[in-house]
Amino acid sequence: MWYSGFKWMFLIIGTMIGAGYASGRELWEFFGSESGLAIILFAIFFIFSCTVILKISYKKSSSHYLPVLESLMGKKLTGLYDVMIILYLFSTTVIMLAGGGATLEVIQLPYWLGTVIIGGLLVLLFVWDTKGMTSMNSFIIPILITFLLGILLFFQYSNGFPIKVELTQQENWPAALTFTSLNVLPLIAVLAAIGHEIKYEGEIWIASIGSGIVLGSISFLYNESLLQVANDIMLYEIPLFAILKHYPYFMVLVMSGLLWLAIYTTAAAGVFGLVTRFRNYVNLPLWGLALILLALMIPLTTIGFSTLISILYPLYGVLNLYVFASILLYPIVNRYQLE
Repeated sequence: MWYSGFKWMFLIIGTMIGAGYASGRELWEFFGSESGLAIILFAIFFIFSCTVILKISYKKSSSHYLPVLESLMGKKLTGLYDVMIILYLFSTTVIMLAGGGATLEVIQLPYWLGTVIIGGLLVLLFVWDTKGMTSMNSFIIPILITFLLGILLFFQYSNGFPIKVELTQQENWPAALTFTSLNVLPLIAVLAAIGHEIKYEGEIWIASIGSGIVLGSISFLYNESLLQVANDIMLYEIPLFAILKHYPYFMVLVMSGLLWLAIYTTAAAGVFGLVTRFRNYVNLPLWGLALILLALMIPLTTIGFSTLISILYPLYGVLNLYVFASILLYPIVNRYQLE
């Protein structure tokens, strides 16, 4: 039970920590100053959302997101949000591919070559069907978390840990709602695909609480670190590099590699949600479906990484509020079904 619980926990974190999050760009768009309470609320909402989605997936023994979506939204709205999830996963995976191209520019690789490389490795991952996805996250995410926390803690230590939380200055608390709702659709798409693999309810609690605590802690520390380099963030496509600007070039290369891995895991989660949705309609292996989807996505990456995030993420955050509200209300309206 514990092994499976942690496996799902790393899947959740891998879905969250992608180009937008690990680079700092997504956190900076939603949080910033006066956001301590917002991040605490986000962690609570996130744990609650993961628990509800996983419990529905477990009860339905689902292998893709439609049964879970129907439970949450009802039959009338399921069609609309099915299309919305497809568009969301497609566009955010384009963002991940763009982030992969932007990250590899630090080692002088052309942007287009970086996107092709990450696309090719995504196709390769699905040669092993769904096991490739969960195995990859269980290996990569602990390494990523360790290095990211290490960098942020060392940065704070170097500056004397100047973190201050003023309880009377927390006006940005509504950001918790939009930031959580932004991440609801990929959670539904990915977690619904593993419902048939969950054997015990204990796995759900381990995955939900563990991922919420880890992501909440990293988000708080990361946001506080970004506030200390706020004047430099506009100079960087990837805000993390503003934190690393006084570090040796070797550390920049190491974090660029880890950032690229974070991008890869979330791109994989997006493709995973799409291929599991369509696998019953197309007589192709998962890697074949992934190849077709990525061939359609790569030309769209020319729009640019930060531009895509600044336009699409806030928009999706607002549009997803209805889904998020449905998740919050689900245990009240359907309390007997989750028991």
